[in-house]
Amino acid sequence: MDGKEMNSILGNGKKNKMTNMTTGSPAGHILRFALPLLIGNLFQQLYNMVDSIVVGNYVGSEALAAVGTCGSTNFLFFSLSSGLAVGIGVIVAQYYGAGDEKGVRATIANSFYVLGAAAGFVSLLGFFTAPLVLQLLKVPEGIMASSVIYLRTTCLGIMGIALYNGVSAILRALGDSRTPLYFLILSSIVNVVLDLSFVLVLGLGVFGVALATIISQAVSAVTCIIYAYKRVAYFRLTREELKPHAEIIGRSFRLGVPIALQSSMIAVSCMALQGVVNGFGESVMAAYTVTARIEQLVQQPYTSLSSAVTTYSGQNIGAGNVERVKKGFRQAVLMVLVFSMSMIPVMYFGGESLVRLFIKDDPNAILYATKALKITSLCYFGLGMIYVPRGLMNGCGDAAFSMMNGITEVACRFFYAWLFTGIPAIGFWGVWLTTGATWMTTALVCLGRYFQGAWKKKAITVTNREPGEISYTQNAQKSTGIICTKVTKVS
Repeated sequence: MDGKEMNSILGNGKKNKMTNMTTGSPAGHILRFALPLLIGNLFQQLYNMVDSIVVGNYVGSEALAAVGTCGSTNFLFFSLSSGLAVGIGVIVAQYYGAGDEKGVRATIANSFYVLGAAAGFVSLLGFFTAPLVLQLLKVPEGIMASSVIYLRTTCLGIMGIALYNGVSAILRALGDSRTPLYFLILSSIVNVVLDLSFVLVLGLGVFGVALATIISQAVSAVTCIIYAYKRVAYFRLTREELKPHAEIIGRSFRLGVPIALQSSMIAVSCMALQGVVNGFGESVMAAYTVTARIEQLVQQPYTSLSSAVTTYSGQNIGAGNVERVKKGFRQAVLMVLVFSMSMIPVMYFGGESLVRLFIKDDPNAILYATKALKITSLCYFGLGMIYVPRGLMNGCGDAAFSMMNGITEVACRFFYAWLFTGIPAIGFWGVWLTTGATWMTTALVCLGRYFQGAWKKKAITVTNREPGEISYTQNAQKSTGIICTKVTKVS
């Protein structure tokens, strides 16, 4: 395989484009890979953006608060299943970088068992515990009923999210970041049309917004699976290959669960912060919802870079090229710096205009949200420096870091929220100070882990290590999925 896009002629005579990132310009690979991801992530954010705009403008600020207060809870339930998709993508990327086709196919086959079981469990868990979770978040009685309806309905769409994320993660691990974009665009269009139809025409309110979301998610999952089966040879599995392999399933859980728990712990800390926000009244709740939506957009370039770095580092660590992983990291950090600095004037001079897209009937909420964006924008570089090291270490299979990262964010949000909001002169502004301080502290922990270098030894397949380090090669057996390890010394 060369470092350029490969055109694989499949059995149906059609071409399938994949990218080998183990040679060529690291910055070029990362940017080309990240751009479709960025466009896709922006379209994905349309789910939440359109929900908030439609609800805020046509249902009311109380309904907007109901949707917003479910955001961190949805993130918790979604992350329990989507984290496994990330882990599966990492395994596929490492096998692909190592040239192990059998390992790629075996991982894909067993990914459906992993994702299906996880999504089914989490969906039922979220549906039945929704009222209890929202009570723990101290959701006001006036919006409790709407919040329960929204949360329960969106939980029913977790299977669609898990399957789409799983197939997308595999395609990206193979170097194809463009195809998932097309299905996200389709899904976003469906979501916008259904949002407007269910709310403005049928008058379904919060339930209509949630229903539109889960239908659009199901559309993206089904279309992506059909494409993968028809156009990517790795997905056309034999009956023998589809038999469950305990070792491969176990490996998927060992890598995916820490990543899922990382996201879940972050979601729990966000839920705790949401509980603090809820105690300051509906105007602060609405302002927090709006800033969260805007910052979700700001995070998309970081998320896209992180995913690109995950695939890039996964393929290169699979090929044993540690120095190339480091080079890609340095270039990604420069990209984060440029984007972060450019966003500060946007929030200082255009923040109010962005806020008014969401809120029209609450002057206090507009004022709070506008000032809050100025506070958090100063910490955007710290936010980016969470995503890039996290992407690298996920790609290299450093599961221990995933747990460390999650614990750090949980501890910071609890501690800083207690510290800042407990100071009378700061009050509810401590909510946004907590956000910025959490980003900066977690970034320092991520960078510390990177420079510590434990990620260099975590790959499924590692060769060509630096002089003096231990190198090992793990090969999946043809039928059993058992790992055999060969240890050598690099001179």
